[in-house]
Amino acid sequence: MQQKLNVSFVLLIGMTTLIFGYLPARADELTPPATTASPGVSAGASPSAESAPAPLAYADFSWIPGNYGPSESPMATKYFTPELRLDAVYNADFSNPKDHSISGSSEVFRSNELQVTQIGLGGDFNYNNVNIRLMTQFGMYSEGTPRNDASPARGQWNLDNAYRYISEAYAGYHLDVLNGINIQAGIFMSYVGLWSYYNFDNWTYQPSFVSSNTPWYFNGMRFQIFTSDKLKIEPWLINGWQSYGMVNNIPGIGLQLNWRPTSTFSVLGNQYYGSDAFGDADRRRFHTDDSVMKKYLDHSGSKGLSQAAASFTFDAGFESGGQTTAAKSHFVGFMAYNRFWFNQNHYGLTLGGGAINNPGRYLVLTPPINGATAFTESPYFSQNPGDPFWAWDSQITADYMPNHNLTFRLEFCHRYASVPYFSGSGGLTPPNASGGVANNGNPTALVSGWAPDLTQVENRITAAMMVRF
Repeated sequence: MQQKLNVSFVLLIGMTTLIFGYLPARADELTPPATTASPGVSAGASPSAESAPAPLAYADFSWIPGNYGPSESPMATKYFTPELRLDAVYNADFSNPKDHSISGSSEVFRSNELQVTQIGLGGDFNYNNVNIRLMTQFGMYSEGTPRNDASPARGQWNLDNAYRYISEAYAGYHLDVLNGINIQAGIFMSYVGLWSYYNFDNWTYQPSFVSSNTPWYFNGMRFQIFTSDKLKIEPWLINGWQSYGMVNNIPGIGLQLNWRPTSTFSVLGNQYYGSDAFGDADRRRFHTDDSVMKKYLDHSGSKGLSQAAASFTFDAGFESGGQTTAAKSHFVGFMAYNRFWFNQNHYGLTLGGGAINNPGRYLVLTPPINGATAFTESPYFSQNPGDPFWAWDSQITADYMPNHNLTFRLEFCHRYASVPYFSGSGGLTPPNASGGVANNGNPTALVSGWAPDLTQVENRITAAMMVRF
C-alpha cells in the first residue's frame, strides 16, 4: 500500500507539471535576447557573424536544464572562450554503508566524504569557420563514467584509460548555409535525457533514472543543421550507446531535434538505433527520449517568486533479436520537474522525480559490487533477459546562486527499486583477511561467506558547491 502511495505521489507531480507547464507566459514577461549563447550552441559560430544571434539563442534560454548561458564570459577573446568548472560535493547516505560506496547513480559515487565530482578545464576555439571544443573530467567522473562502458573490453589499447579524463573533445567546420551547419567529429555531449552531464547546469544534482541511465556522451560524428534560429536537426553516426569503442560490428545512428518556437517553450527529441549488447551481435536496440519544457512565469525583477518553469520527459525503447526478445527486454519511463526561482533568480527550488520499468535490466547501471563494471557485471545482481526491474525516485533541491558563476546546492533524494539495488549499511566490498574492508579484485567471482548488503530504498542528502567560468 505504501509503495502505491509513493508512486501516486510521483505521478501527481508529473500531472501538476504538465498542467502548469502549458500555462502561457504574458507577452510583457518575455526575457530579452541574450548577448551570448550557451557554449554548446555557439561553438560553431563564425567570427564573421559575431553581431548576429547564434542559432537557438535568439532569447535567454538559461532557464532550460543543460543550457547554461551567462550574459557574458569574463575571459572570452575574439577566437577563444575558456571554460573552467569545479564541482565539490558531500553525500550523506542514510544507510551509512561502511565502505562509503553508493550504488546505482552516474553522478554520485561516495558517501560521508567530501569529494570532487568534476574538475573541468577547456573551452571553445573558433577561427575561420573551424572550431574545437575540449573539456576535461578530472575527479570522480574520470572513474565513475568509464566503468559504465563495456566497449573497452573488446580488443586492445585500453580505451577507458585513453579517454577517461575527457568529457568533450571534438573539432568541426561551420558552413554559412541556412542558419548554419556544423560538421563535427570526436566526443560530444548527447543530452539524451534532458539533464546535462554537468551538474552546475541542471535543476537537480541527482537526475531521475531516465536521465541518469541514458547516455551522457557519444564518440563519433554529428551534423548540426540549423534551419532557422528556432530549429536544430542533428543526425549522429556514433560508435554506440555511450561507448568509446564499438561493442559489435555496426555503428549506432541517431537523430536529435531541438525546437524553440518561443522564448518560453522548448521541445527536445532524441531517437537511437544500434547494436549494444556485448557478445550478442544480432541484438538491436531502439530508444526514444523526448522532452517538453515550459517557462510559465517570468518576473525577473521580483524580490519574491521571479521565475517558474516545468519539464516533462518520456522514454521508451526495447531490444530485439539475437538471444532475447522485445517482450523480455524493454524500457519505459518518465521524469517531471517543477522549478521555481526567487529574489531576482538568486534562489531556486526544484520539486520532481520519475519512474522506470526495465525488464531485462539492459539500461540499469551495474552496482559496483566488489569493483564490478558494465562489462564484468556481477554474480550478485543478474541482468538477464526477463529479469524484472522497476524503480521510482523523487528529489527536492534548494539552490543559492549569488551570481552566474557559483551555485550552492542542498538536495534530498529518495529512491526505491523493486529488487535490492542500493547500498545498505554492510556496503558492497568484501572484507580482507585482517577484518578490514578491501577489494579482492575479482568482481565476477562469488566470495565465500560474504554477500553485498543491497537494499530496496535509498535516502540521501547532497550538499554541493559548483563553480563555472
